[in-house]
Amino acid sequence: MYRNILIATDGSDLAEKAVSHGVSLAKSVGGKVTAVIVETPFNVFSVPESQIRQMPAAFAQHAEHVKQHAGKVLNHVAGAAKAAGVPCDTVQVEDDQPYRAIIKTAEDEGCDLIVMASHGRSGISAVLLGSVTNKVLTHTKIPVLVCH
Repeated sequence: MYRNILIATDGSDLAEKAVSHGVSLAKSVGGKVTAVIVETPFNVFSVPESQIRQMPAAFAQHAEHVKQHAGKVLNHVAGAAKAAGVPCDTVQVEDDQPYRAIIKTAEDEGCDLIVMASHGRSGISAVLLGSVTNKVLTHTKIPVLVCH
C-alpha cells in the first residue's frame, strides 16, 4: 500500500502527532518514512536600516539558527523511526511557500502518502491565515493524511 511516507513537521507539539502516526503507519505496512522540515529563507527586509552594515552577520545568524532547529527536529523524527525499526530519510528545505516545498519533496522522493498536522482553524481565521495543510490538499495528487 504505502511504501514511502512523507512526514511534514515543524517540530511543534501538534506536528508530533503526525510524526507518531506516520512512523506507526510505516511500521505497520513495512514502509519507510521521509521527514521534511521547511524553513523560511533569510529576509533582508527584516534587518533594520540602522543595522544594514551588519547584514552578513544577520544572515550567518539566521543560517545557524535554521541549521540547529532543522537538525533537532529531523533528528527527533529519525530517532522515533529508528526506535520503531522504520527506515528514515530526512530533508531540510528553505522556501517561503512551505506547501510547495512539501509537495515537491514528496514528488522528488517518490512518496506515496503525505502525513501532516493541521491546526484546525476554521471560519475567518482559516480564510485570512490560510493553511499549509489546506494548500497541500488543494495542490497535490498524492494522498494526504491529516492529523489533528
